[in-house]
Amino acid sequence: MKKVFIPMLCVCIFSTASVPAQSILDQAKKTAGTVQNPLANYGGVASSILSKLTPALGLTAAQQPKVTDLVTGFLKQKAGIMPLQQSNPAAYASKFSGLQGGLFSRLKLLLTAAQYTKFLGLKPKANDAGNVLSQLFY
Repeated sequence: MKKVFIPMLCVCIFSTASVPAQSILDQAKKTAGTVQNPLANYGGVASSILSKLTPALGLTAAQQPKVTDLVTGFLKQKAGIMPLQQSNPAAYASKFSGLQGGLFSRLKLLLTAAQYTKFLGLKPKANDAGNVLSQLFY
């Protein structure tokens, strides 16, 4: 009887102890997944950015879809390098600078000189999560 009872008791104890530990690990994975990719909704963020840029720059109907495509592509690429921001800040800064330079050069070709100057003037003074335009500059 003792030979059966002790192993059964051990199995019960270990199985109940592993369930909370597993649920804690699952919660950590879910939280990490949401924190790592704040740009998961490219279209929504791009729409928010365009809703600020259109009146500020006076974008034409022909310019709007092109700017949307450029911004969406930039946000997708930025999301791909976001893990580097924590693990290797120097590599992130270098890659972000390249991505941003590419976006700005394409915008410079698409926008008029006056629109592009206004665009550069929209840069927030600091990286502000409340200002969606920060996604383009920081």
